[in-house]
Amino acid sequence: MNAMSYILNLIPLKTAYAHCDIPCGVYDPTPAQIAAHTVLRMTQMLEEVSASSKEPPFDERKRIISQIARLTKVKEEHGRLAEEELGTLDNDYFKPEHHKEFPELKELISNAVKLSIKTRQEIDTEAAQKLLETTQKIAEIFYKTKDFEPVRIPSGYPTEGEIVSHK
Repeated sequence: MNAMSYILNLIPLKTAYAHCDIPCGVYDPTPAQIAAHTVLRMTQMLEEVSASSKEPPFDERKRIISQIARLTKVKEEHGRLAEEELGTLDNDYFKPEHHKEFPELKELISNAVKLSIKTRQEIDTEAAQKLLETTQKIAEIFYKTKDFEPVRIPSGYPTEGEIVSHK
């Protein structure tokens, strides 16, 4: 081992995570929308969890606890994912000229982050629906900045909502 390799091995390494370390130009609001749909669906499913009686048998309580834990975990993961995806668009894609052309953009992104946090803290279908709607408005702006006409198409998801895409 040469001296340089020895010295480099002594330096502690930290892993950095990013969408891209170079301006790759590959940005898309679809993952944020899918994450928001997932948050909404997990919230709906959490609200549907019920017991067969006021004092259900122990095995049923275990099943309910497991179900709630799994649904909550997925809701949390996708709430974070929606926030991360929107953060990537905000930090890496949207430029000052976009914010100037669409002055509501900064507030929409701020509200989406707040809604993402709220949907992770609570079981709130209204907040989850607002997260989806806000994410869709951001997607519409995204496509407009690319000179595409945004369109809403049926998602085909159990949330019975839409996905914003483009023509």
